[in-house]
Amino acid sequence: MPITSEATTLWLGDLMSGSGTTSLDSSDAAEFPVSWLARSTSDTGKTNPEELLGAAHSACFSMAFANALADNGTPPQSLQVTAAVTFEPGTGITGSHLLVSAKVAGLGDADFQRLAADAKMNCPVSQALAGITITLEASLA
Repeated sequence: MPITSEATTLWLGDLMSGSGTTSLDSSDAAEFPVSWLARSTSDTGKTNPEELLGAAHSACFSMAFANALADNGTPPQSLQVTAAVTFEPGTGITGSHLLVSAKVAGLGDADFQRLAADAKMNCPVSQALAGITITLEASLA
C-alpha cells in the first residue's frame, strides 16, 4: 500500500527579502526556517530545499545500502552517509554527491563498491533525481 508523506512551507514576502518555514507534517518532527539567502549564499541558521533534499537522499541511500549489505549476508555495523546537493542560482540543482563511510565485517572492497553503486542506482530518491548527476565516494572504515 502506498504511503504519502507531507511537508508544508509557509512563505511570506517576495523571493529576495521574504522567508518562511517548512514543517514536516507527516511526522510532526520539526519545523525549519527557510530563505533565499540560505539557498543562494549559505546563510546559516536557516535551511534550503537542497539541504532538505540532501537529508532525503542520504536517508534513502542509507536504507537501500543497509538492505543490500544485509541481503549479501554482510549487514553493516554502521553507515555514515552525507549527500551534498549542489544548487547554482539561475541553473538549478545540478548534482548530489554521496559520501559514504561504512563499518562492514567480512566484505572486500570490490563487493562493497559494487553494492554501494547498486544502492545508488536503486535508491528511490536517486531514481527521483534521475535528471541530475549523482556521484558516489564510498569507503570501508
